[in-house]
Amino acid sequence: MAKRNALGRGLGALLENYDTDVTTKGGDPGKQTSLEGGTLVGTVANLSLESIEANPFQPRTDFDAEALEELSASIKQFSLIQPVTVRKMGYDQYQLISGERRFKAAKMAGLDKIPAYIRIANDQEMLELALVENIQRQDLNALEIAISYNRLTEECNLTQEELSKRVGKNRATISNYLRLLKLPDVIQAAIKTNKIQMGHARALINIEDADWQMVIFKKTISKSLSVRQVENLVRDGGTKKEATGTTKPSVLTNEQKKMAYQLSTFFDAEVEIKRNRDKTGKIIIPFNSDEELDKLVTAIDQT
Repeated sequence: MAKRNALGRGLGALLENYDTDVTTKGGDPGKQTSLEGGTLVGTVANLSLESIEANPFQPRTDFDAEALEELSASIKQFSLIQPVTVRKMGYDQYQLISGERRFKAAKMAGLDKIPAYIRIANDQEMLELALVENIQRQDLNALEIAISYNRLTEECNLTQEELSKRVGKNRATISNYLRLLKLPDVIQAAIKTNKIQMGHARALINIEDADWQMVIFKKTISKSLSVRQVENLVRDGGTKKEATGTTKPSVLTNEQKKMAYQLSTFFDAEVEIKRNRDKTGKIIIPFNSDEELDKLVTAIDQT
């Protein structure tokens, strides 16, 4: 069985020294062994694509179509140079451990067989191998990493400290990723589709009021706000004056902040509500031309 302390060193450590990485029941490490079907475990063999199934533990769910096309074209010209890694499941049956992008591209290229390194791995090692490979290749988005970390803690009963050692990341990083899974589904979807970055999400997590969190999230998308701008909005209660770079202490309630956002959306302008401690105040609707003023008046008349 693969050495567990290698996981913190990454995929290279996991798959190094192939000839000493295999142990079978009743056998010795370091010897090539055969399971039913006659194919040696611990060797590279040309396997039929039909005999290989995808890795059910694969954390990556999205593959760049253009990059797959380019790889497929290269494989058509030069064949598949780098073997994939599989585990033997039974007679002429294998399951992919790593190399799914090459596996998909080889199918697209019309290959019947591909070179594959055959090894033994249990389910936990499969999940860990797939995760480490993709993280080191930077193929996963933040949400996929978070889901993968969560699967390792829940399915493999790892603590965050143990997980930190497995994947070579500090505990704070692990914790920040896992917190993403507490966000509403719509925000998680935005992370997955790269509409917002990890930094945006970390700022949004700190907003306790769910409704106000959605207000800031929608503004982040509609205004294409930077991570720093979102952090400032969260820190300053959503009243940051982006044009001047100055801030004014907010005495607005969350409901009043939402009102300001709704007015801004309605008038298509950055509406500001100024409220004094004696509950007096004013609503400021800016305009930059006579035409914009006319539109504001028309909008008010139609309400």
